[in-house]
Amino acid sequence: MKARVGALIMAVLLVIYLVFVTNYALVLIGTGAPAGIALGSALIVLPVLGVGVLAADLTFVVRAERLVARLGAEGGLPVDTLVRLPSGRADPAAADAQFPQYRDRAEAEPDSWRAWLLLGLAYDASGDRKRARWATRRAIALDRAARSTSAD
Repeated sequence: MKARVGALIMAVLLVIYLVFVTNYALVLIGTGAPAGIALGSALIVLPVLGVGVLAADLTFVVRAERLVARLGAEGGLPVDTLVRLPSGRADPAAADAQFPQYRDRAEAEPDSWRAWLLLGLAYDASGDRKRARWATRRAIALDRAARSTSAD
């Protein structure tokens, strides 16, 4: 829950920042001076990119949370027995010890969104955020493909 509140606060702050940047860009463009128009036009790119990145990130989070909820409802989430650090995070050594079972399952079931989501959770517990997002994106893509195939 703390992570969700933190992400929401950061999203709101980003939106406020983007509004100010857009306003400043429009003020620069409104000066009519060639330098102002050039700088204002360049500044317009930041809000467009910011909104795109924010939308993509929020979409990823919502889809990932839905898959975790589905897997939990199916009883497919593993029981969390990992040793915790004082910060509350999983001990990386303990997470690394459990990692091979999730990697092996994803290799054995390459078309299973459940296996890839569990692999993403294992990467996250091990502290490898980049690979955790990659594996979770793969799970989302597999789920979406399965749903579109079943809808036909």
